Amino acid sequence: MKAEKQDVLKRLNYIEGHIAGIRKMVEEDKYCVDVLRQTHAVRKAIEKLEQLILSGHLESCVVEGIKEGREEAVIDELLQLYNVAGNK
Repeated sequence: MKAEKQDVLKRLNYIEGHIAGIRKMVEEDKYCVDVLRQTHAVRKAIEKLEQLILSGHLESCVVEGIKEGREEAVIDELLQLYNVAGNK
């Protein structure tokens, strides 16, 4: 879990840096297409971050919840996540 947390934090730092770069580009009136390329990169980085967090959740929290007899709560939570993901 510690390695996963470090990877999540590393990705968040990357995203924060990218966002700061985009802000600077906008402040400096950079070419719109260049700004949009950067926003696309941030979107992809966030998707990767979400995949990493979800994978960790499935491998740890979901398994633990089922072992502890909380199957219904775990399934409800997963359905909520599924619905949120479907409403992008």
